[in-house]
Amino acid sequence: MDEVVIRRAVKEDCVPMLDLIKELAEYEKALHEVTVTLDEFVDAGFGNSAVWGAFVAEVDHEIVGISLYYNRYSTWKGRRLYLEDLVVTERMRGKQIGKKLFDATLEFGKANNYSGMMFQVLNWNEPAINFYKKYEPKFDDEWLNVSIEFKN
Repeated sequence: MDEVVIRRAVKEDCVPMLDLIKELAEYEKALHEVTVTLDEFVDAGFGNSAVWGAFVAEVDHEIVGISLYYNRYSTWKGRRLYLEDLVVTERMRGKQIGKKLFDATLEFGKANNYSGMMFQVLNWNEPAINFYKKYEPKFDDEWLNVSIEFKN
């Protein structure tokens, strides 16, 4: 394997990034829930009111992983980084790419004075849970996830 390059995402990365997001959704048996369009995804990341940032992992100029995050605010803790997705394409897993992406995201949060980073992991995703445990996170069994879908 050639060298893994971790860098900030640029607009031209959106197509392969969205492909990786769909690969993750398929792994989670929820591909039908990915409804974001490419245009909306690009605008949300690189438009006038961008809401997300990301790091990408490249091998041989091919994007093989992403770490997508956004700002969150806690009235108790202040600015927090929220890790929405950490994805490495299946054929490249086990090569420390996820660790490099996760570490880059942690460093970004520390360098930009966030008070911490939050994320979710499915309770059945043992490989991901074991990966995150290496960072000594606090797993919260007190709070329930809640969402409301807006119908267009």
